[in-house]
Amino acid sequence: MGQHSQSGLTFREILVLLLVISAVVAALYPVVHARLDDYRLATAQSQLAELAEALERYKLDNHFYPTTEQGLAALVIMPTTDPVPRNWNSRGYLSGSVVPNDPWGSPYVYSSREEGRYYELKSLGGDGEPGGDDMASDIPGPVGEN
Repeated sequence: MGQHSQSGLTFREILVLLLVISAVVAALYPVVHARLDDYRLATAQSQLAELAEALERYKLDNHFYPTTEQGLAALVIMPTTDPVPRNWNSRGYLSGSVVPNDPWGSPYVYSSREEGRYYELKSLGGDGEPGGDDMASDIPGPVGEN
């Protein structure tokens, strides 16, 4: 009779390999998740700064910030509601001609006060709700003032 050679992995070896891979993934998950949170926070802060710069350019051209109702859309599409900006830049105020969502997929929160004299800008964080803790907390942007 000839010899029977066995090649490949046994079921038991495959199970052990899967357990080792699972343990490595479980150990690395918190590190990767924390880095992803850091990236999202940095992205939100960068986008808030870009939106604030665009709002300042809008105000320089028109002498007021967009109203709450006009919102951040006024940075890419000329508002047709009062107060209509007389010196609106035909290229808009944001590169890409799109108002970005925050890194969690929610719109940034913009509100204008005292007839466009100042504004507030923020992200509601990971939970998309006001308040919260850690990555679910609000991320304030610059506050514009006359």
